[in-house]
Amino acid sequence: MTTPATRTSDALAAERAKNAEDFEGQYVSTLVDRWDQLIDWDRRRAGEQDFFVELLRGAEARRVLDVAAGTGYHAVTLAQAGFDVTAVDGSAEMIARTRRNAERRGLVLPAVQADWRSLGEHIDGRYDAVVCLGSSLPHLFQESDRRAVLAEFYEALNPGGMLIVDHRNFDAIRQHRYRSSGNYYYCGTGATVTVAHIDDRLCRFQYDFTDGGTHHLEVYPILSDELSSLLMDTGFDTVQNFGDFQESYDAAAVDFVIHVARKQ
Repeated sequence: MTTPATRTSDALAAERAKNAEDFEGQYVSTLVDRWDQLIDWDRRRAGEQDFFVELLRGAEARRVLDVAAGTGYHAVTLAQAGFDVTAVDGSAEMIARTRRNAERRGLVLPAVQADWRSLGEHIDGRYDAVVCLGSSLPHLFQESDRRAVLAEFYEALNPGGMLIVDHRNFDAIRQHRYRSSGNYYYCGTGATVTVAHIDDRLCRFQYDFTDGGTHHLEVYPILSDELSSLLMDTGFDTVQNFGDFQESYDAAAVDFVIHVARKQ
C-alpha cells in the first residue's frame, strides 16, 4: 500500500536525483581546485601499480578514449605510458584542469567537454579501448541513460575493443558498510570522505577538507551485478570483475569494483 508518507519520500528522492543529474553543476570550481589534493597523483599511482597500463597493453590497445578524465590523472599517465589518448569530461572546469596538468608534464592531449549521451558527435573515429574511471558512471541516475551511454561507449570501440569501467563498492555501502582505505583512487590526506545519505536510488558523499571546506557529490549507487548485466545487455561478450585491482577479492571489503568488458 502506498501511503502519503511514501509518496512524499518518493517525491523527495526523485527531486534530489534530478538535482544530482546536473553533473557539471556538482563540479564547481572550488571542488575542482581541490580535486588533485583529494586524489594525490603520486599515492594513486602507487596504489594502482600500473594495473590499467598492463590491462591495455595485454589487449594490444593503442588508441584510448578516457571518457571521465577529471583533472587528467589517467589520461596523462596513460599518455606517458605510450598510448594515444583523448580525454573527455562532462565538466568544462575539469577539462581545463586536464589540459593544464598535461601541459605541466610536457604533454598536449586532445581534451573535449562532452555529454556522454552524445559522445559520438564529439570524438574522431573509433578506439581500441574506452576507460570510464573514478566511479563516474554512477552520475547517471536513469537506467535508460546508463543503457544509452554504455551503447555510446560500445559504438566508440573497434571490434574486439576493451571497456574498463569502475565504481565504488555500492553493494557494501547500501548495506551501510562504507569503507575507504585511502589506498585507491582518493588517496589524498587533506580530506575526509563520509556517506551523508544512502538509499537504493541516491548516495550523497560528503568531503570535509582540513581547511574547513565541505562539498557534496550525489550519485546513483549501482550494484556490481547490475552493471555487469547492463554490459552484457549492451553487447559486450565477456565481463571480468576486479576488486581493488585484484581478480580474487572479498566483495564486502573492497573500496572499488572494476569491470573489464570486451566488444564482440
